[in-house]
Amino acid sequence: MPHSMTAFAQARDDTECGEISCELRTVNHRYLEINPRLPEELRQFEPAIRDLLAKRIKRGRVDCTMRIQPQFGNSQQLAMDDALVAALISLASDVRQQGGDVEPIRVVDILRWPGVMKTPQIDSEQLQAAVIDVVSNALRDVLDTRTREGARLADLVLERVTAARALVKRVKEVLPEINQTFRQRLEERLSELREQLDPSRVEQEIVLFLQKIDVSEELDRLEIHLDEVQSVLSGNQLIGRRLDFLMQELHREANTLGAKSVDAATTQASVELKVLIEQMREQVQNIE
Repeated sequence: MPHSMTAFAQARDDTECGEISCELRTVNHRYLEINPRLPEELRQFEPAIRDLLAKRIKRGRVDCTMRIQPQFGNSQQLAMDDALVAALISLASDVRQQGGDVEPIRVVDILRWPGVMKTPQIDSEQLQAAVIDVVSNALRDVLDTRTREGARLADLVLERVTAARALVKRVKEVLPEINQTFRQRLEERLSELREQLDPSRVEQEIVLFLQKIDVSEELDRLEIHLDEVQSVLSGNQLIGRRLDFLMQELHREANTLGAKSVDAATTQASVELKVLIEQMREQVQNIE
């Protein structure tokens, strides 16, 4: 089943370590690119987060933004560095004496001073388990979204595969008539020269020219590639790059069909095929 590379999810949990939140955003990319954005308290867990994401996501750009907000449930958890507070108050008093008209230091300024508030010691293993749990919850939602979006992308591609098949079939049905009509026009133009040239040589040249403009092989390859697209979409492996390649092959055959065209019907079919292939390519770029 195809998976989209585009998704977004959030997860949050109140733990003994504090409120931990995670935002996962994935977009299309040629390869897998993981970009964790972690606060300093969680920096040590980056390898574990990368490993978790890489096991479940194989292609795309992944932005993982995490935050942690310590929570103090009761007054026993709140503690100050008394020596640091006393030093700050003393320094503030000295500044006022030397500076004259200086605003007094506010309590909130002291509390915000780095190191004044003592945060409870958190067990590293416990914190890592909480972080991985939150990331896993966000990852599950992202994968669900990628699966749903992938199914819709597959439907859009298959609709165009069906339309392309109809175009190829239509050209195949009228191709004998197109070749016969073109042969007749060619023979009429060469009728005056038949008396001057060897008739067998003229016939040989006509056959060679008809072979050069024959598009039967291109139509056959178009059908084969369209069948392969449908087959790939029904598989369970990573299919994005395979589909990219098939879009290139389809476009090449559609171009050749147009280049060899000697009839408005095949020219129009080539144009319509290239439009459908381009629409498929736009959807395929978002498939993992």
